Amino acid sequence: MKVKPMKNFLLLFSLTLLILGCDVKTPSKQVASQSAVLADVVATVTISNPSEFERKDELMWLPLERLGVLKAPLSVWLKDEELPSQLVDGDGNGSIDHLVALVDLAAAEKMILVVKAQPSTLSIDSRTQAEISIKQGGAWQENKYIGGQFVNVDKLIAPKQHTDHSEYIRYEGPGIESDKVGYRIYLDWRNGFDVFGKSRPALALHKVGLDGFESYHHPADWGLDILKVGESLGMGGFGYWHGDKVERVASVDSRAVSILQNGPLVSSFAIDYGAWSVAGKRVNLRAVFTMQAGSRLVHVQLQADEAIEPLAIGLGKAPETVLLSGGDDLTGHAYTYLGTWGKQSLAGDDLGLGLVFKRGLRTDQTEDAHNWVSVMKSPSGTLDYYFLAAWSGEPDGIKTEQNFNTLLEREAEKLTLKLRIFIDSQLSATLRVDQPSAASVRILAERLADTEYRTKAKALRNGGWDPERDRPARWEYTTGLLMQAFDDLSGAGADPKFAALAEQIIGSFIDEQGNIASYRKDVFNIDDINNGKMLLRLYQRTGIEKYRLAADILRDQLSHHPKTSNGAFWHKQRYPYQLWLDGVYMGMPFLAEYSKQFEQGESFAQAVHEFEVAKEKLSAPNGLLFHAWDEKAAQNWADPKTGLSKFHWSRGMGWYAMALVDMLEILPEDQAELRAILQRQLTELAVVLVRYQDDSGVWYQITDMPDATGNYLEASGSSMFVYALAKGINLGLLPETYKVAMMNGYQGIVREFVSLDPDGDVHLNGICQVAGLGFGRDGSYRYYQSEPIVADDIKGLTPFIMASVQISKLLSR
Repeated sequence: MKVKPMKNFLLLFSLTLLILGCDVKTPSKQVASQSAVLADVVATVTISNPSEFERKDELMWLPLERLGVLKAPLSVWLKDEELPSQLVDGDGNGSIDHLVALVDLAAAEKMILVVKAQPSTLSIDSRTQAEISIKQGGAWQENKYIGGQFVNVDKLIAPKQHTDHSEYIRYEGPGIESDKVGYRIYLDWRNGFDVFGKSRPALALHKVGLDGFESYHHPADWGLDILKVGESLGMGGFGYWHGDKVERVASVDSRAVSILQNGPLVSSFAIDYGAWSVAGKRVNLRAVFTMQAGSRLVHVQLQADEAIEPLAIGLGKAPETVLLSGGDDLTGHAYTYLGTWGKQSLAGDDLGLGLVFKRGLRTDQTEDAHNWVSVMKSPSGTLDYYFLAAWSGEPDGIKTEQNFNTLLEREAEKLTLKLRIFIDSQLSATLRVDQPSAASVRILAERLADTEYRTKAKALRNGGWDPERDRPARWEYTTGLLMQAFDDLSGAGADPKFAALAEQIIGSFIDEQGNIASYRKDVFNIDDINNGKMLLRLYQRTGIEKYRLAADILRDQLSHHPKTSNGAFWHKQRYPYQLWLDGVYMGMPFLAEYSKQFEQGESFAQAVHEFEVAKEKLSAPNGLLFHAWDEKAAQNWADPKTGLSKFHWSRGMGWYAMALVDMLEILPEDQAELRAILQRQLTELAVVLVRYQDDSGVWYQITDMPDATGNYLEASGSSMFVYALAKGINLGLLPETYKVAMMNGYQGIVREFVSLDPDGDVHLNGICQVAGLGFGRDGSYRYYQSEPIVADDIKGLTPFIMASVQISKLLSR
């Protein structure tokens, strides 16, 4: 069966690409300067709705770097229709860095947009607003400001006299709204969050509180203040969790507000809390609040200048309300929610309040005297969450608990299953060549590796900070994977700095006795074995004894590692009786290479046996392999009869494909019987991989379901398959006829996923960040679609570099 091809939407660019051509040796500054001569169309954007319900007023965030440009003017077009758009400072540093556009998408709908280097011709009504308004022309009398008139300002440092009810700041703090609902933050010791309900869908903040301090507590043509905050956090506020109560951000040296953007589609402001005295520290904290058109959500981004844990977010308690909770048995990246519904409006009618956050960030759900409290992790001083409100008094408002709960569920899904956005810029197209050469393939890989080298790789050393996992660097399989790719690249003629860094990073975890920092044998995690491949390389190259001693420790783990009844290694102690495709790659090539160097090959058969069990237990009638098998069939993701997981995940099979060719490289020719087992598996798998290769050259996240809602072309699995094909040809394990599929795959990866920034950085996009089974990961189709799609994740970037090394070698023959 040939999968249905995914359309190639590059026709708009074909003439430009033919004119530009490509020379990957072009210095980055020269490449960047070419953007000035490109046509009006700077990028094509493919966007799709991964949900089975309509997404109206969805905001699409397009980084300028990914569009291949640095500045305006820009506009977004659907065929001949211009869409509402806005240029935005997404990180609040004072520079425009994103283009946002508003779209309506039917369930599972896909659309193709173009971004043009043209100013917008649309005149659109503002649907968001952020403001801070203070009195001028009066005077302070102790803690009251007497006289004067309100004037909006862009920045404000709250005066020392200012406190609650000073009548200096209109409605007591900054406000933010969409056409759906408005909110205000008390800029004083209370730091409470309040709600303005709207009696009609229009902007209203500029009308609020102009005619008297108490006026907004009473019905007006726009609506009214509908929440009693009191001593609570109010609507989604934050503070420090003492174990029995929330401490609001009360004791600070200063409070400063800055309006970051006040646009038709997106508005935001920041509050900087200077020297918050909490938990024996004095912490500077910035909170950024962002709202978009057509949405009830406020996105809150907290950043402290040092870690402050545990932080808490919450909803004020009220009588006559019910507490609503989203799912907790979810992947850590999935969003869940907490809500309240009932007669908690000051108008005496129903009001719903909600928090939406990543499930993995919440460590406890509890309460204190005034709040329902979600206790949150913030190991690097950051926290990211959303709050929202829905008032039954709105025209056509939400009237029932059930409808409010549905709203919360859908908002959580929209954040979890983000829009599928793939950007193909004219600038990125300059990286492509019609006929790649050994040199061009290697140079492109080196440019990608150099971006990683400069931005993240050095931080992975022992004592550093892992930027992908937002935690201290550990003995992670991904670290060994990246360092192996760097080492491969230097060995293929690239800069020796990559191999040097590989030794420095791996060596930083090993002391002179071979002890491995942050490694624990007793967790029996087969992922931890992967780094041993670099230990064996380093020992063979340098003869330094500590590398062998550390490798001995990992080998000893495999000697005691628990196994299934048929002899397959468990994936981890906490994943009992489970064989995963991932683990075959992590452990078996190391075991075989260690045995080759130090055991005269006595463990070759054991390593090959793992492949035999995997083939027997994980194979499907279509020739693909399932992700995992639970011998006890006890896990919620496992078929109760077979113990198999439900879907064919491309990266899982990619790990397996890479393991096959790596093993066949290690096993000596005199191991003919064992080699024949693996050779047969590789031959069969190669046939199947080509069968499911999309016409774009790459493969889908779920390999055999190209038309399923939300499924997407995925970079890491595609890179692994290309690596296996290229290395298989290089080793004489696969016939040269596979070169066509291999090169189509490579070209597809470059076309679909590789991007060039105006500053010359090169990135690999479209990578599934993580996927596993158990502990909130139920193995459903929705689960595999719910994990974030990211750029430059090591699990995708590394196999692409490795594949490039193999292709370069092949093309140089």
